[in-house]
Amino acid sequence: MADGREPPPMDEGELSEEKDNNEDDLFKSAVESTPAKKALEDKDNDAGDDKLRLSVSEADIFEDVGTEIPLDTPDEENKEAENDVKPIKVEEPTPDPVSVVESVVEPAPPTTEAKPESPKAAAKSTTTKTFVQAADKSNPTKTTKKKPENDDKTQEEIEEEESGDQYSIEITVSNPSKKGDGMSSYMVYEVNTKTTIPAYKKPELSVTRRFSDFLGIHDKLANKHLPVGRIVPPAPQKSVIGMTKVKMSKDESGSSDFVEKRRASLERYLNRTAAHSILRVDPDFRDFLETDGELPKATNTQALSGAGVKRLFNRVGEAVGKISFKMDETDQWFEEKQLQIESLDQQFKKLHSSIEALVHHRKELALSTSSFAKSCAMLGNAEEHTALSRAISQLAEIEEKVEQLYHDQADTDFFVFSELIKDYISLISAVKEVFNQRVKCYKTWKEAETTLNKKRENKAKLELARKADKLPQAEHEVHEWEDKVEKGQDEFEKISETIRKEMARFDRKRIRDFKLTVINYLESLMNNQQQLIKYWEAFLPEVKAIA
Repeated sequence: MADGREPPPMDEGELSEEKDNNEDDLFKSAVESTPAKKALEDKDNDAGDDKLRLSVSEADIFEDVGTEIPLDTPDEENKEAENDVKPIKVEEPTPDPVSVVESVVEPAPPTTEAKPESPKAAAKSTTTKTFVQAADKSNPTKTTKKKPENDDKTQEEIEEEESGDQYSIEITVSNPSKKGDGMSSYMVYEVNTKTTIPAYKKPELSVTRRFSDFLGIHDKLANKHLPVGRIVPPAPQKSVIGMTKVKMSKDESGSSDFVEKRRASLERYLNRTAAHSILRVDPDFRDFLETDGELPKATNTQALSGAGVKRLFNRVGEAVGKISFKMDETDQWFEEKQLQIESLDQQFKKLHSSIEALVHHRKELALSTSSFAKSCAMLGNAEEHTALSRAISQLAEIEEKVEQLYHDQADTDFFVFSELIKDYISLISAVKEVFNQRVKCYKTWKEAETTLNKKRENKAKLELARKADKLPQAEHEVHEWEDKVEKGQDEFEKISETIRKEMARFDRKRIRDFKLTVINYLESLMNNQQQLIKYWEAFLPEVKAIA
């Protein structure tokens, strides 16, 4: 009877506890059987720390990926693991789980080379690699540190600036002189160039050019580079009234103001064109700066000519085309840039009109100061009191100096600030032309797609009608228009990319120009005001000396 008795059934708590103990023994045996464990046990004093670090790393690994691979461990063992981790965290400042795992896994390759792994050790190493990969994914800071600080666009800008500063070119326009008499006369300017660009024949060049030559080189550059999306700085516009005065006047003093303004505008135009890394090495531009003697006479540059009327009609046709065709803009960058350009155009025009009014008022103030100085001089001569007469005469001299300061400030307002705004108004017109070229490319591309669809429909009709004699011609037309569509798309993408680069360069140049201009303008204002204070401080003792 005793032998036939069945053993008493075990409680569910004892069964779960025995199962947990078996699983715990399984993991412990896997850890003890690893070669890394045997290698660590052979060390002297650092073996205990390495085993503790291994247990900490395993505990941290199981904590990080506990949601993915659950482990059934008793609460008491979890508490013991937490107690073991705390001393390590106090001694070392909160180690990164990934760095701890890497420090433990790194010694493993030498041991694996010396001795083959057992199946349990292989399973353990595979599990560790899985946890390392999971920890790398859960730790985004490690991957973000490897990214470069500068993105591709900033790197391209830095490279472009460095390549642009590698060579230098400086152009001056001077010594304007009149050639001929009467209405057949014209102005000639001396163009001096200093450059380190290897494409030029000499480092220093000097040629003479007339105004029509400047217009001719601009037309050549615009016809060549504008259709591909490059911003070509516009040349100064012709002034029929101003040039007529120069031609008819016998005394050059009356037209010196107009000639000086034109000379300065031509110099700024050449330097602005030479600042472009591609335009300054263009063969036509180099010939303009290098070729001695007269250039071939530029055609289509006269304001009152058949070519001028033709250009006017072309502009009217382009304006009508803009109204009739509306491009469905899908690129938000181009849409924002067009709004920015329109806003800049309006603000620049308002600012230019305000500066012109300021220049006009300064000149009027200078004339009024001159009139006041003459009146003070006459009053000083008529005054009988010696000290008072001397003070009034001194006041007249100071007012004459103040008049000269006002004239200088008016010139600074015009040549430094007003002309810069005027140049950028013209540059914005060139930017708009570039955007219009992109619209033309888009229009050509879409028209080619429409024609291609018609050709395909015609081919399908011929196939349904079984007209085999006309099918080869239809297939040839379809292939031809497919090539045109592909070419139109490539040209549209290329001009869009070129415009992006040109606009980035335009923005950098605009910020740099305005920064330097504002600094120079403020310095001139401060110098004039300081000089004005010196004049009045010198006059103050004369007034106090009046008895």
